[in-house]
Amino acid sequence: MKKGIIYIILSGICFIIVNFFVKILGSENSETIIYDLQKYPPHELVLARCVVSFIISLFIIKKKKIKVFGENKKWLIIRGLSGTIALTIFFYTIHYLPIAIAATIQYLAPIFTIIIAMLFFKEKVKKIQWIFIFISFLGILFISLNKINLINEKASLTWIMLGLISAIFSAIAYNAIVKLKDTDEPITIVIYFPMVAIPIMILLCLFDFTIPKGIEWFYLIMIGVFTQFAQILMTKALHLGNTSEIIPFQYLGAVYAFLVGYFIFNETLNMITNIGISLVIIGVVVNVIIRKN
Repeated sequence: MKKGIIYIILSGICFIIVNFFVKILGSENSETIIYDLQKYPPHELVLARCVVSFIISLFIIKKKKIKVFGENKKWLIIRGLSGTIALTIFFYTIHYLPIAIAATIQYLAPIFTIIIAMLFFKEKVKKIQWIFIFISFLGILFISLNKINLINEKASLTWIMLGLISAIFSAIAYNAIVKLKDTDEPITIVIYFPMVAIPIMILLCLFDFTIPKGIEWFYLIMIGVFTQFAQILMTKALHLGNTSEIIPFQYLGAVYAFLVGYFIFNETLNMITNIGISLVIIGVVVNVIIRKN
C-alpha cells in the first residue's frame, strides 16, 4: 500500500479520536461511556484545541524561522475566521447529532468548495459533476426527513441545517488555502486558525466556562494533539500521492464515525438514514475523483 494512503487512513483515525473526545465531553448521553465527567460547551473545546495547536505550530515556525503573520494577510484571516466558524458549529453538531451524521454532513465541504470556486473564482464544473452533487444533497434530504433513533430522540433538523452551514464555511476555508498555496507556508496557514479563534473563544468562555478537573485536562489536551497529528498526516498524504487516489480513503472517516457511534455511544440509525449517509459519501467521493481527472 502506498504511503500516502496509509497517511490518509491514519489521519482519519486521528480525527475520529478527536470527535470521540468532543462527544464524551459535551454530549448528554456520554455518561454511559465515562462517568463523572463535566459537560463542556463546544466553544471551550474549540479553545482547548486551538491553544494546543497554536503552541505546536509556533514552535515549528520559530524553529524554521518563518514569518508568523505571513504574506497574504487578507486570505490568511479569511481562512482563520471561516475555519473558526466551521469548527465551532461542527463541535455543536457532534454534541446534538449522532456522530456518524455530524461527520457525514461535514464531508459535504468538498461539494461546497466546488460550488464556491465556480461562483466566485470562475472555476469550470463538468456537467457530470452536477449529477453527483445532486446525489449528495439527495442523501442529506434522506437524513433530514427521516426519524433517527437516538435514545428515543429525533435528530434536530436545525442541527442538520447548521451542519450544512459548517460545511459551507469549511469550503470557504479550503478555497482560502488554495489562494494561499503560492504565497505562504503550510504551517503559517495552520497557525492563523488558532490565532483568530483563540480571542473569539475566550470571549465566549467569559459567559460559559467549565473549569477542568482531573483526567479532563488530559482529554482536552488530546483534542488538540490528535487534531495536529491529523492535519500533519493529511498534508503528508496529499504531498505523496495523486489527490484522486488519496482523497477517497479520507471518507473511511464516515465508516469510523458510524462504528464509534454504534458500538460506543449506542447510536442506532435506521435503513433510510444509512442510505442517506451512503449517498452523501458516494456523491462526494466520485465528485472529487472527476474533478481531479
